[in-house]
Amino acid sequence: MAAAAYEQLKLHITPEKFYVEACDDGADDVLIIDRVSTEVTLAVKKDVPPSAVTRPIFGILGTIHLVAGNYLIVITKKTKVGEFFNHVIWKATDFDVLSYKKTMLHLTDIQLQDNKTFLAMLNHVLNVDGFYFSTTYDLTHTLQRLSNTSPEFQEMSLLERADQRFVWNGHLLRELSAQPEVHRFALPVLHGFIAMHSCSINGKYFDWILISRRSCFRAGVRYYVRGIDSEGHAANFVETEQIVHYNGSKASFVQTRGSIPVFWSQRPNLKYKPRPQISKVANHMDGFQRHFDSQVIIYGKQVIINLINQKGSEKPLEQTFATMVSSLGSGMMRYIAFDFHKECKNMRWDRLSILLDQVAEMQDELSYFLVDSAGQVVTNQEGVFRSNCMDCLDRTNVIQSLLARRSLQAQLQRLGVLHVGQKLEEQDEFEKIYKNAWADNANACAKQYAGTGALKTDFTRTGKRTHLGLIMDGWNSMIRYYKNNFSDGFRQDSIDLFLGNYSVDELESHSPLSVPRDWKFLALPIIMVVAFSMCIICLLMAGDTWTETLAYVLFWGVASIGTFFIILYNGKDFVDAPRLVQKEKID
Repeated sequence: MAAAAYEQLKLHITPEKFYVEACDDGADDVLIIDRVSTEVTLAVKKDVPPSAVTRPIFGILGTIHLVAGNYLIVITKKTKVGEFFNHVIWKATDFDVLSYKKTMLHLTDIQLQDNKTFLAMLNHVLNVDGFYFSTTYDLTHTLQRLSNTSPEFQEMSLLERADQRFVWNGHLLRELSAQPEVHRFALPVLHGFIAMHSCSINGKYFDWILISRRSCFRAGVRYYVRGIDSEGHAANFVETEQIVHYNGSKASFVQTRGSIPVFWSQRPNLKYKPRPQISKVANHMDGFQRHFDSQVIIYGKQVIINLINQKGSEKPLEQTFATMVSSLGSGMMRYIAFDFHKECKNMRWDRLSILLDQVAEMQDELSYFLVDSAGQVVTNQEGVFRSNCMDCLDRTNVIQSLLARRSLQAQLQRLGVLHVGQKLEEQDEFEKIYKNAWADNANACAKQYAGTGALKTDFTRTGKRTHLGLIMDGWNSMIRYYKNNFSDGFRQDSIDLFLGNYSVDELESHSPLSVPRDWKFLALPIIMVVAFSMCIICLLMAGDTWTETLAYVLFWGVASIGTFFIILYNGKDFVDAPRLVQKEKID
């Protein structure tokens, strides 16, 4: 079993040092961080000075270097998600960022402002819901991967054995990683979504768990991070595992999602849907092969489900994807193009059964992972469905939830929970839990990538497409439009800083944040809001005559529309673009 991380901690603060005391039963270790030299050492409890200011914490997220110097990031609040296999899973809900420096007098006014902005970026990422951890269980690996490990692997610390794709604080823990003796103070943190439910069908109780692990490689926001990088890492890559635990037996079904694995971009330019641009100079096959070589090694066979439109601006991406698969000629890959919007137009979502029937035999071949109560592996999952749409959010989540239900149906029948001939869809109480969890999963992944809740969740929650759902999709689409154009540059910079794609150098002569925003950029959102507001005000406040009111409405309406289209002509000059220089270009 992996060496557990310390669960109960106290932080003692003096002007010279941070002391992190392990308070687990029998523990005597104290991690000391020198606030001047930044040296990290291990001591014992008697070395903590009685004059220190003490507070409880629930984990060390790591350290980061900003303009003012180093900062320690700690978890200050947590909530219990649930338990499985006798391990407690927690969600980190609040953090504190503590400066090593006792004063900021060594900074210039510009440096002070930059440091304040960098701190705001850190706090922005920390305030995005979805950070999970366990001090005793390795959340970064699937059940199947954990079952195929060596005894040496089992004895490693959680930090050493973690899948680095899913350790979102890996960069922040780099100093602690270099010192194995302090690894029990280092807590790998997952970003994504976890739901855990105790369920009952036919009087038989089982645990049902859903885990989505977001990759920290090529992470970012919707329009600024698309396609793949030179290492083959896909944007918005998520590994989703569905787990069942019944009478000691455990089963899991794993799926993946990720951006179309070629070099393409879709930079915001104030248009509702910027046209995707496929690179004309990049070696697509090289990146494509790197991506799927790693996917085959990790997961086995790949059944690719491409859900994008097969006409319009999305068509070239579908054609390129299909060509890449055909050119690679791998027997480990199957490609299925399913035009989601075309097949389900006019709210005919029952037509999704066409896709499920098409892949049913393939899903049976891939199977699922199952280990019995004696610990013997009964079946292995031989591959995964790799689904994608444009964002890998809304359409993708709908299809993944349907594939996962089909696998769960087979697992529960094999485990004896479902009787022969029974269908999960008929189990009303469980169906409600299942649908809501998958809808919550969609919302979590969407907020982390696109900035809003997911679209199409009315179908995921209820099994039906509704007019209210269409209205909510319109509302979320409007919010996405605003964020993608006017706030995603800051969001992208924040993620790059947090993950170490950008490193702060206080000796740099030119501040990366001092790039002035053009007055037009600052004025655009104000102009649009004022013009729209005036239209509404004119409607609500009738003048002396309806003719006068109508004149005001027409004036401000034409002004707002005219302003919008003038700006739209050169929209890219007005969007909030990232300002930090990254280790590797986004596209």
